[in-house]
Amino acid sequence: MKQKNKINFIYLIGRLKGHLPILLLGSISMFVYVICWPILAWLSGKLIPAIGQGNTKQVLTLILQALIVFIIQKTSQYLQDSLLAKPALALGQDLRTTLFRKLQKTNILFIEKLSSGDIAYRLTEDVDRVGEVIYKSIQDTTPSIFQLLAVFGYMIFIDWNLSLATIILAPLIALLVSDFGGRVLKASEQSQNKISSLASLLSEAIQGLPMVKAFAVEDWLQKDFDKQVKFHKEAKYKMLKLVALQHPIVGLIEVIGILSILAIGTFRIQSGGISNEEFGSYFTALIMLIDPISHITTNYNELKQGQASLKRLNEITTNPVEISLSDRGIIPKRLSGRLSFKNVFFAYNYENEVINNINLEIDHGKIMALVGPSGAGKSTIFSLILKFIEPSKGSIFIDDYNLNRINTNYLRRSIGIVPQKTFIFSGSIAEAIRFGRPTTRENIVRAAKIANAHDFIEQFPEGYETFIEERGSNLSGGQLQRLSIARALLGDPTILLLDEATSALDAEAEESVQKGLKQAMHNRTVLVIAHRLSTIQKADKIAVIEKGKVCEIGNHEELINRQGRYKDFCDKQFIKSF
Repeated sequence: MKQKNKINFIYLIGRLKGHLPILLLGSISMFVYVICWPILAWLSGKLIPAIGQGNTKQVLTLILQALIVFIIQKTSQYLQDSLLAKPALALGQDLRTTLFRKLQKTNILFIEKLSSGDIAYRLTEDVDRVGEVIYKSIQDTTPSIFQLLAVFGYMIFIDWNLSLATIILAPLIALLVSDFGGRVLKASEQSQNKISSLASLLSEAIQGLPMVKAFAVEDWLQKDFDKQVKFHKEAKYKMLKLVALQHPIVGLIEVIGILSILAIGTFRIQSGGISNEEFGSYFTALIMLIDPISHITTNYNELKQGQASLKRLNEITTNPVEISLSDRGIIPKRLSGRLSFKNVFFAYNYENEVINNINLEIDHGKIMALVGPSGAGKSTIFSLILKFIEPSKGSIFIDDYNLNRINTNYLRRSIGIVPQKTFIFSGSIAEAIRFGRPTTRENIVRAAKIANAHDFIEQFPEGYETFIEERGSNLSGGQLQRLSIARALLGDPTILLLDEATSALDAEAEESVQKGLKQAMHNRTVLVIAHRLSTIQKADKIAVIEKGKVCEIGNHEELINRQGRYKDFCDKQFIKSF
């Protein structure tokens, strides 16, 4: 299901309504800060003639008044910045948590298209850039705009004729800023895509470093990394050159404007249209316009960079979420685990069918093995059962319930899965088995015992509180796999999905894991993806899958006697009948 509403800056600023009291106090501070600018310009207009006249008393009085105004202004600026920072930062935090929540609900097919490094970059750097734009918009751009309006309003009040020259220059500056902003947006998109690719490569490089060392191809990886760094540098430099060029061009126009005002002001003084004191105040106000124009120009460039980040974030928010009944649907009292596939089709791209008219029946408490070449559709069957994807045609039933009518969370809690490649989050062994689910220590220990993991856990000095390092580097493959089995069994699942959980283990580790699996499969409906056929000879049924179709089904002996594809597979692995 596509998300209809994209996240944009107007939407994000609208989320600030939950911080109205702080925003109100910050706005009051901002008002005081802004109103001080024309007051300082007015005091400056009086100070310059007083200095020229040598009126020491008046000069000291005006300096003291200006100092008091400065103190009030800077105090207000501090209050403005500190008060407005809190809701801006809260908004960035809210954006990051919202995106992560959406990411967890996003269709698994979209997640698999992105690398972990790219996703991590979007949820860190891109979100930070968007949050910075929000903060700058509230804390810097808004007061700069009000400062422009207040100071320019004061200039019109002094001499509207003289202000016409300034007004003529404003559209030219606005057009230049807008044009540069568009170019910065395009350059920023290219730069962020390059750094995203760099982050992806870095993530892969860290994970694959042992393999790189084993093949002694460090030079190849270094060259690839250097190339990505170069691409990012070039894209970033292109953007920075645009920003660097904008400032002197806008600054030159500002200088031309100031010099023009000086020339026009001279004629106005000579003609009696404005006094020396008024022109001094006016010119001070004109100088005060430079700083907010500079801030607005810089922040506009950052806004364009933020828009590029927002575009990348919207690729997450606007992609399909999981099936529509993920938060609703039937919650049966108990599932027995009888599985039925009825005329099931599935295609990833609506053209090439991965699953083609599959019909399967798996009774409660029985074991069915799925065998066949890579790409035959075995893993897709697991994804269909877990509702990661939906059938293009046909239906899947658990007991008498259509899979699409069952609450997704309930369904997945009724299924345990042991993947071929074990993934364990770092943390204690108890936390790894619990895996975020509410339970008791007794249940954790019970699951570990069934998985044949309890004994090796107890051999550690800290037992179930032993810390598992990142990627489980301080445990053996067999130990990790038994923890994976315990994790799958913790919720007492009705259905167990095994993706050849022992294919990557040595003989001794496999024996320990097989014992755990045998205990785990008792009184459960079990589907096994089998790569080594020696492990599934005692399965109740074996389905041979080829090109998305079930071409043979039966037990080991029946399929051997049939002299078909299963017999061919067994011959290649030197497996005979019982």
